[in-house]
Formats: sequence, structure tokens, C-alpha cells
Amino acid sequence: MKQTKRILRILFILASIGSLYFVPWILVKAWILPLPNTVQEQVDAAINYGFDGMIVYVDQAGKPPAFYAAGYKNRANKTPADPKSLFKIGSINKLYVAVAITKLVNANKLSLDKTLADYFPELVGRIEYADEITLRMMVQHRSGMPIFTNHPGFWNQPQADSIDVLQYALDLPANFKPGEDYEYCNTGYLLLSRLIDKVVGYSHNQFIKEEILIPLGLKNTFSALSEINMDNLMSGYYIGFEEDLKTNDYGAMIATAEDVGKFLRALNDGSVFKEGEQEIYSSIYEYEHGGLIPGYQCLSEYHKDIDTVVVQFMNTTDFNGYNWNLSEIFINRIVKIIKKG
Repeated sequence: MKQTKRILRILFILASIGSLYFVPWILVKAWILPLPNTVQEQVDAAINYGFDGMIVYVDQAGKPPAFYAAGYKNRANKTPADPKSLFKIGSINKLYVAVAITKLVNANKLSLDKTLADYFPELVGRIEYADEITLRMMVQHRSGMPIFTNHPGFWNQPQADSIDVLQYALDLPANFKPGEDYEYCNTGYLLLSRLIDKVVGYSHNQFIKEEILIPLGLKNTFSALSEINMDNLMSGYYIGFEEDLKTNDYGAMIATAEDVGKFLRALNDGSVFKEGEQEIYSSIYEYEHGGLIPGYQCLSEYHKDIDTVVVQFMNTTDFNGYNWNLSEIFINRIVKIIKKG
């Protein structure tokens, strides 16, 4: 009876967003199937939902870190997924940028209340409300700026040397007045990264390395494809295309699941911060994140009730978003398995 009620509740939620004719039954199936006894069994089962490969890292307090993998690192060569592989972590990098901004604010090199116009006067007239968009709003995705990654040119010609991708967000109307709404905005974080460059006088990637990666001993986190041995990078796939997307450069950070997990642990226990920094960070940003770019999707979570970090990498994405929804279902199931002990 409880299981029946659960199914009906799921169907009601799904029906509320569209006709039952279009219910993604694959999501319902993934949600209601009996929970496996182990994380590895769940990872193995997830591959049957159209994912080429999957990596999971679990850091539970009082226990050694655990690594899980299933499927392929490279499907053409039938190379098994390796839990120590590098992976494009997409927007998880926003956590690193937000920490870097926090450190500069704490050092009085930046002010959360100064505006885009203060730091980039050349953008006045090119980004609407530049004199009202504060640094705090940019960090919190409340700026209303147009989003450069919504422009097809960005995906059609990723990171071309001759193109400044910021141009895709210029001279357009704001999506809303600053501070009056929330919209996840990659443009804000592009400008935050450039602001770090401007303030410290060198690359924000180097600043993040010096202030975050090196102190935490994270030797398997990188800022560019040019820094890595490509053989160590997990392949990425987009449903409907045979091409391996690992060489496509969207400017994403690259890391192992273990390195992301160690960073997330340090973020949540406060060891990534110096005195005064954690209070600032807590007022502006979150303590876990996901990432999604073509061929790569990932989730990094901290569960305070069990003092556990879980990082999940999946190297297959799709157009309709079902794979992202599945990834959220699977990480939730993995957490339930961990809680059951």
C-alpha cells in the first residue's frame, strides 16, 4: 500500500507539469525500483538507463573514502570506467570562484556592495543596469544579466581564440531588474573570474591554485585541457551523436571525483577558509553544486546528518534533460543506501 501511494504521488507530480501521455516513465522506474543493498549495485544499475560511464566517490566521516565505477571510460575502446579518471566538472567550478571572491573581500581587495560599473566601467551602456548590479548579486545569480551560454554561438564554436564569449551577453536587455529575481547566470561568473584576474594582476586560475588547491593538497584539479594528459580524461557523450566530446573546450575545470570531494569537505568543515572568510562565504553562496556541459554531468553534495560527501560523475548527457533528472534520482538513492549502513 505504501509503495502504491508513493507511485501515485510521483505520477501526480509529473502530471502537474504535463499530460500523462508524456510522462517520462524511465524516471518513474528509476525512482520506485527497490533500493539495492550496496552503492556498487546502484552504480551498476544506473548504467542500464543509457549512461556510458559513471563514477561515485563517498567520503563518510570515520571511514576510508570509497570509490565506485561502472560502464566505460571510453566506449569505442571498451575501456572500463576508472574512479580515478579526470572529468570536466562544469559549474562546480563556481564554488571555487565564490571562495576566491570571498578571500579577496576578506582581504579588503573587493567589496560586495560595489557595482559592475565600479569594476568594469567599459561595460556601462553595454550591460543594462551596470551601475546597479553589485558584486553580491553577481555571486548570488541575482544580476539579471543576459546569459552568454544561452547564445548558440557559444556551443557552435566553443572557446574559439578569435571570439570573446562575453560578446554574446552584450547590448541586450536585462532579463530582470537587479536584485528582483533569481536566474542562474554564467555571465556573472565569467565576469567574477575576470575581476579576480584584474584585482590580483594574474590569472584567477593561478589564484585559485595558490589559495585553494595547493593548501588543500589537490594535485588532480586543473583549469584547462592543455594542462592534462588527455588519456586520463573520461570521454563524454551526447545522446544522438557518436562523437567523443572530450576534446571540446568549454573552459571547464577538470578534476577527479576525489579532488572534488576533498574540496567539498574542506568547504563544509571550513578548513578552506582563513579567519573571517567563512562568515562572508555563508552570506553569499552555497555549499554544494552540480555541473553540466555537453557529455559531462556531475553532482557534489554534503550531507550534514551523516557527515558525508558524495560526488557523482556521469559521462552521458541529452537534450531533454532526462539524464540530469536520472542523475539526481541516482545520487538520492546512493545517499539512502549510505544512511541504511
